[in-house]
Amino acid sequence: QVQVVESGGGLVQAGGSLRLSCAASGSIFGTSTRGWYRQAPGKQREWVARITSAGSTMYAESVKGRFTISRDNAKNTVYLQMNSLKPEDTAVYYCAVRKVSRDYWGQGTQVTVSS
Repeated sequence: QVQVVESGGGLVQAGGSLRLSCAASGSIFGTSTRGWYRQAPGKQREWVARITSAGSTMYAESVKGRFTISRDNAKNTVYLQMNSLKPEDTAVYYCAVRKVSRDYWGQGTQVTVSS
């Protein structure tokens, strides 16, 4: 089993920044890509960004240029630096850790951006 814990969410004004963390523990050998997703009230969960074990990154168009995903393999942690936040970024942010063909999810961290 892989345990995933997100942290770093909070309340921020529009234009502000937050950094989310995703820490993985347990049976992490063999884990690869990690992704960030978000779910706003009344909406489906959507993909935000991903980073492979080799460090390749991809972003959703809605966050490109504002969010940066990175990883610290020594700490088994992935980060999501979010800048120039907008009210529409308000959501619960989830981290997914891929191991073979399965994704392990955390409980999420709330991000609220006030206008």
